[in-house]
Amino acid sequence: MSNQSGARAGFEETVIAVILGLMAMLTFINVVLRYLFNASLIWGLEIVLILFAWLVLFGVSFGVKTTAHLGVDALTNLMPRGMRRFVAMIAATLCVAYAFLLLKGAWDYWAPFAELPPTEGRWFPLGFDTDARGRSFYITDQVPMPGFLRFLEDLINYGDEYDKLPRVIPYVILPIGAGLLLWRFLQASWAIWVGKSDSLIVSHEVEDEIDQLHANEGES
Repeated sequence: MSNQSGARAGFEETVIAVILGLMAMLTFINVVLRYLFNASLIWGLEIVLILFAWLVLFGVSFGVKTTAHLGVDALTNLMPRGMRRFVAMIAATLCVAYAFLLLKGAWDYWAPFAELPPTEGRWFPLGFDTDARGRSFYITDQVPMPGFLRFLEDLINYGDEYDKLPRVIPYVILPIGAGLLLWRFLQASWAIWVGKSDSLIVSHEVEDEIDQLHANEGES
């Protein structure tokens, strides 16, 4: 396995742990309320759905960081190291290009909710579309508006009050997640370029488990 898989806990790991904890806590509270008190947090399910979306998007960059994404390296493993690095660099370049396009699309989708201009250009940002219509007035279905976020009413909603959480908050994970993915692909590409790695993949979980099983059998 790549030595990246042994990297110490960082940003994604911490956020994923917090999200999982919040999801479990909210689900547990709702179950208790429903079965013991015939009540529920009406906004609980929507919060859990939002957190799950955040979890997935953080998990994508975490998978790149730890080389946990699955891939097929049966062919590249037959190549000499130099050729293997060359092929890996091509794959890394394509991944960086994909992540860049994803970041552009994520920003263009989220920006109007924050009253910010999306970019112009279909593939590459060619400027900002200052005439784009804002969407800051869009709100979630059930999630109440926290008091500490009231500053957003003056900042992006022209002073109008929010009776529910604005969508700009849950949707902010789109540019954050895409930006993290691009950053992790750039890191992985650099590792290949300087010779610290020769692949973007692979987590050989099955092979590792078999080796561990054989080791345990040998000790018994």
